[in-house]
Amino acid sequence: MNLFKTFFSRKFLWEIVRILIVGITSLLFYLQIIPLYALLFAMLFGIYSLVKTAAIDLIKERKIGTELFITIAAVVSVLGEEYLAGSVVLMIILIAEYIASASGEKARASIKELIGSIPTTAVVKKNGGESIIEINELKIGYIILVKAGEKIPVDGVVLNGNASVNQAPITGESVPQEKVKGAVVFAGTILETGALDIEMTKMGKDTVFSRIISLVEEAESQQAPIEKYTDKVAAWLIPIVFLFVAGAYFFTRDVKLVIALLIFTSPAELGLATPLVTIAAIARAAKEGILIKGGLFLEELAKVDVIVFDKTGTLTKGSPTVNKVVVIDDYFTESQILQLAASLDSRSSHPLAKAILDYASALKISLSNPEDFRVIKGRGVAATIDGMNILLGNELLMNDNNLKVSNLNNDHSETIVYLAINNKVAGALYISDAIRNGAIETINDLRKNGISRIIMLTGDNNETAEKVSEQLGIREFKANLLPEDKILFIKELQNSGERVAMVGDGINDSPALVQANIGISMGGIGTQAAMEAADIVLMQDRLEKINLAKLISQRAFRTIKENIFVGVGVVHITGITLVLLKIIGPVEAAAIHLLPDTLVFINSIKLLKIKI
Repeated sequence: MNLFKTFFSRKFLWEIVRILIVGITSLLFYLQIIPLYALLFAMLFGIYSLVKTAAIDLIKERKIGTELFITIAAVVSVLGEEYLAGSVVLMIILIAEYIASASGEKARASIKELIGSIPTTAVVKKNGGESIIEINELKIGYIILVKAGEKIPVDGVVLNGNASVNQAPITGESVPQEKVKGAVVFAGTILETGALDIEMTKMGKDTVFSRIISLVEEAESQQAPIEKYTDKVAAWLIPIVFLFVAGAYFFTRDVKLVIALLIFTSPAELGLATPLVTIAAIARAAKEGILIKGGLFLEELAKVDVIVFDKTGTLTKGSPTVNKVVVIDDYFTESQILQLAASLDSRSSHPLAKAILDYASALKISLSNPEDFRVIKGRGVAATIDGMNILLGNELLMNDNNLKVSNLNNDHSETIVYLAINNKVAGALYISDAIRNGAIETINDLRKNGISRIIMLTGDNNETAEKVSEQLGIREFKANLLPEDKILFIKELQNSGERVAMVGDGINDSPALVQANIGISMGGIGTQAAMEAADIVLMQDRLEKINLAKLISQRAFRTIKENIFVGVGVVHITGITLVLLKIIGPVEAAAIHLLPDTLVFINSIKLLKIKI
């Protein structure tokens, strides 16, 4: 149904009218119902748009396209008194041009169809009542009511309510996310259950949805190298083609043969072969929560053979996690050690304190209220709980209190937080940055899909880097790196002929992302910096999306080659051969000319639907 709407929309009304007039007039002339001047008038009406486009392309862009070829073919048919052949050819070529235009429009429309749209109005809660207001009249700070089954119209923060929100239009994730008070929500996402009061924080073009639409639409103007190459090839072919056709006429004096050759030597599909694929691939990636900022980056990603990963926040979660709790004094249990440590850290703002509290919360450990709580700078914290003097901190804190901890094993990839009770070390908590979910699978999949080298870069020490790389199955890593060191390393890879993709968080790694052939930013949802820093933005912190982006780019590049080989090479060379052998004439040539346009369209648009 959507395809029908696209091909028969008002935008293409005049193209349809031109086709019908030229076609009906040709039939009536063939039946000798109308005179020659009526047919010529219909041909003039039909060819007007082609002549206009040909003139604009020639004068403003110094470009020779299909329109000029067809104009010349029509003029030759009239001068050679092949009126009916010329009119039928014109009608079929108009159909081919219509298919090409509608194909591009369908691919572009698919971007907004796949991502979705946002409502044009919103229900605003104000002065104890509710009113419906146009989106463009909303202001930051307004309270928006959204109910089950409705799309969220703005970016904002949940003030009240509890709901399940489908964020697939933004992130591509299939599982709905639970939203409670304080959660961030985005325009264009769908409330599946519940109801929310949302305080609007962004408006209009500043919303994530609008930025996605803008980025994807801008991507169309970024030509891929292969597209520029085909443009150059077309420019070189044109004078050769005209000489070839002129030579054919000189030796044969056959007007019909010249008309047929002009049809088959037109470089139309060469220009259509790449843009359609680019638009379809970008739209497909957007549906999956992957923003590719242009055909240039789509093609470059397909050719990448080395991927460099930042460690912290990319391959790892970027936040400390408790790996294990060790009991040193057997008088206490593991649960008691954790309970006392978490109780102390309930008053602390240190990042390691959050890791301990999260771990205790996951195990549903109830906390006690610490008394005489104090922070010991650079060491840890101290307090009294149930009459016990508790110390929680690093080895320096233990040493300051004459407590020995040297018997504990530490491979330097983990941070150890010690717990002392009444001047005796009772236990320890091992904390490190956890491996991100799906990281190992992603590394393996990338290797299977042609990535020859995978390298991890980190500012951490060598021991930590070695342990993380072993867990991930990464054979190459560089540790103790400053941001400028990462840039230099990427330059070294590029100087040795490698095509490098850099994966980072889009903020700290911005210089390295820019230096790489392709910069891939993790977790762009709601982050302006992440969207601007990289060539490709993953809207979710899901590493498997990198492999999916790579597969989409490879499939797109393969499709472009198929379009050029089959749509342009096979059909046109076969057609020219059949014309020269006088097996087919102008009408048959025009009919066959529809084939490559149709093949290119079908082959390109399938990227929107096929399983990748």
